[in-house]
Amino acid sequence: MPLLINGERVDLARPTGEMIRAYPHLEEKAKLLRSQPAQIVEPKGLLYVQQREFAVTTPKDGSVSILGSDDATTCHIVVLRHTGSGATCLTHCDGSDTEAEVSLIMSSVKSFSDTAGCGRLEVHLVGGFNDDRQLSQKLTNQLLRAFDLQPDDVHLVTFCVTELNDREEEDIHFPIIYGIAVNVKTAEIFPATFPEKGPDEDLRSAHVLTGATLTNIYDAKMEQLHIGPYFWRPFPHVDFWLQQDDKQILQNLSTSPLAEPPHFVSHIRSTLTFLKEHPFPSRSLFPDRKPRIYKKNKEGLWEQVCSDKI
Repeated sequence: MPLLINGERVDLARPTGEMIRAYPHLEEKAKLLRSQPAQIVEPKGLLYVQQREFAVTTPKDGSVSILGSDDATTCHIVVLRHTGSGATCLTHCDGSDTEAEVSLIMSSVKSFSDTAGCGRLEVHLVGGFNDDRQLSQKLTNQLLRAFDLQPDDVHLVTFCVTELNDREEEDIHFPIIYGIAVNVKTAEIFPATFPEKGPDEDLRSAHVLTGATLTNIYDAKMEQLHIGPYFWRPFPHVDFWLQQDDKQILQNLSTSPLAEPPHFVSHIRSTLTFLKEHPFPSRSLFPDRKPRIYKKNKEGLWEQVCSDKI
């Protein structure tokens, strides 16, 4: 049961350029999405998803109304939604294990949609650009193939990736959209930036930098954000990397050095500093082997709760 566009199975043997020409409404929709200015999404009611994380919830959620992620250059942001139950998943994929990741988000959305007799699964893909190493194109192809391998019909509704999300300036290519959000209540998807990416931003980034696999960070039934427990070995050559200038960090720790947002290097430095301070997270961060748990308070902001109160 394949990946469908307008009820027709997608021919993955064709280059994506041909696919776009065959379905001009996808290009029109991508153009419309690109033309929207990025909205600043404040923390109230927001669940921010970092790279290699995913979260799924439903319109019944009393705490979270917006799922979002940004800072995607070659990465793609994926929204999977069941139109019957409204169950919505957002994830930030980087090509580390795309097939397994797609299976994981599929089963997560379906677990909230078993009772819905009607409706269908719809997928929205946003991100990437015409990068020199063609990492975006590779990830686009991986995602299309992975959704096509699923046992359920999946309808491709938004396709704003790679060449459809590319702009050129003085012979340098950049993504047009770096981040998106989805309103879980209305299903609206829009370009977005996020002043707050927490809680535990450095901890979560450290988890990615040390080789994390895709992680579910949200318990929608309890309306709780769960971070960890995460474990890693001391990061190799952390002192060496912290001594490097911005140019060296950008050149060596980015998949697309010329297209990164301005805060990329400061974010990496902050993450490396965190890794230096916590070489053994089992001792300093998770001695009791329990996750850090957060709930939204009355102001709609994340607040840590003690595990013994749950």
